[in-house]
Amino acid sequence: MSRKHKTMKTKVFMPIIISAIIISVGCNQGGKTDKVSIIPAGIKLTPVSVEIVENRLGIYAPFKLTSDISHLSGKEKQILPILFEVANIMEELYWEQAIGNKDNFLARIQDPGTKIFTWINYGPWDRLNGNKSFIAEIDSKPAGANFYPSDMTKEEFDAFDDPNKTSLYTLIRRNKAGILKSVWYHEAFAEKLEKASSLLKQAAKLAEDTGFKNYLTLRAEALITDEYQASDFAWMDMKNSNIDFVVGPIENYEDALYGYKAAFESFILIKDIEWSKKLAKYGELLPILQKGLPVEDEYKKEVPGANADINAYDVIYYAGDCNAGSKTIAINLPNDEEVHLKIGSRKLQLKNAMRAKFEKILVPISKTLIDQSQQKYIKFDAFFENTMFHEVGHAMGIKNTLDGSQTVREALKEKYSSMEEAKADVMGLYLVTKLYEMGELTKGAVMDNYVTFFAGIFRSSRFGAASAHGKANMMRFNYFTDHGVFTRSNEGIYTIHFDKMKEAVIGSMQDILHIQGDGNYEAATQLILETGVVMPMLQGDLDRLENANIPVDIIFEQGLKNLDLN
Repeated sequence: MSRKHKTMKTKVFMPIIISAIIISVGCNQGGKTDKVSIIPAGIKLTPVSVEIVENRLGIYAPFKLTSDISHLSGKEKQILPILFEVANIMEELYWEQAIGNKDNFLARIQDPGTKIFTWINYGPWDRLNGNKSFIAEIDSKPAGANFYPSDMTKEEFDAFDDPNKTSLYTLIRRNKAGILKSVWYHEAFAEKLEKASSLLKQAAKLAEDTGFKNYLTLRAEALITDEYQASDFAWMDMKNSNIDFVVGPIENYEDALYGYKAAFESFILIKDIEWSKKLAKYGELLPILQKGLPVEDEYKKEVPGANADINAYDVIYYAGDCNAGSKTIAINLPNDEEVHLKIGSRKLQLKNAMRAKFEKILVPISKTLIDQSQQKYIKFDAFFENTMFHEVGHAMGIKNTLDGSQTVREALKEKYSSMEEAKADVMGLYLVTKLYEMGELTKGAVMDNYVTFFAGIFRSSRFGAASAHGKANMMRFNYFTDHGVFTRSNEGIYTIHFDKMKEAVIGSMQDILHIQGDGNYEAATQLILETGVVMPMLQGDLDRLENANIPVDIIFEQGLKNLDLN
């Protein structure tokens, strides 16, 4: 399709995207903010090209987030507006972590489309295009975002003697003498976090479910102390609530310098009771599946908690980190390794967002790239299972290095996220295969999962090399290429070979588990450097998807107005 046609399509979507952005944005929460910013001050900001920005806006398919809340009680419906208000505070905090002073930055952008694209990307860097700057006056994105001083060197950080410097919950700043110091989140963002804490306590008073009430109470305290483990344990015990609320500094993808710092985010979720009942049995099988992993005993000696909770939800709000760039369609939390080993983790499947990506993106990709004889294997249930067991896969394998000196996360530093996502990819498909063999999965066939997974590689690879998920998919594609998993015709049509793919999944999983258990930072670095890149053949196919005008991701129309709260 010509550039002209793409631009016309973008202009058609523009009002919808503007609506989605406006609805998503909460009121600016007042109070003291961190004045440090990674955006140059005092200059007018202009797009590198208005046409380029408009075309990039066209890669997002608008999708309305809503849910049937007729089963919620009166008090549960009263809780929802409070949760939206807390989520909007997380949104403001994430902006501060990502770039600094959001309002000053946005005020200097005059072009409407560029301003919208900035909202989508939480800054001037295109997150689904290798973090390329789309503002002419701004250079490449600092790897450490706004967590660290932009002029800090790794040598300076290594020499900085402070046990709190690697904490998930500290910013690194300079004192008046220019010397590095650690600042706890609850100190740096005190006023906003105290407001969020107060709101959570209000919600807790309304909560009728005991588990939800306890979680909200402890999470309120965690926000103002940076002590999150107690609330993580409470969240694990929250089994029966119709509403779920993920809130706080959680994932560390934004910190591409070291992977130490957690970014603020929030999800508001409504449980899909019927689908959740279908999933309940899988958590109990994790210890058995862990024991059967095809690696040496020392690489599977840790036993994941059998108390893992697997449920399906409609997501009705994304805020902060989870809304930046590619949109999450499943959640595996908490990240605390101690909680994982003692109890397990909860795997939350975001069914409505998942279906949007399947119908708007994955199905069109499969019709473009997958052989017609295998398109019958592209199924939503397989996509759902692959996504779910990817999240289950995060709980499998090993969390601490074999020598016991540190966690895998600490050992692999900024390489951890890409390696962990790559592990979860193949681990999830391995688990699906085993569950079919055990007779635990009976609907459909494992080939559905294999072909749907393979088509999904192209979907996630389009998130770009700046994304841990994107790197993981490139690693997967290149490994599959080297191991004869597929045949590609001269016309660029793929046919998947089941036996070869099954062998490659196991081989790749073994390689990654060894690197993780050994804490081998150098091997992880080399593997990502060599295989976490887009090779010419893959790039050509991704270009074909772009030319076919297939969306790369979704953008949300979200907010209270989408819910029937009467």
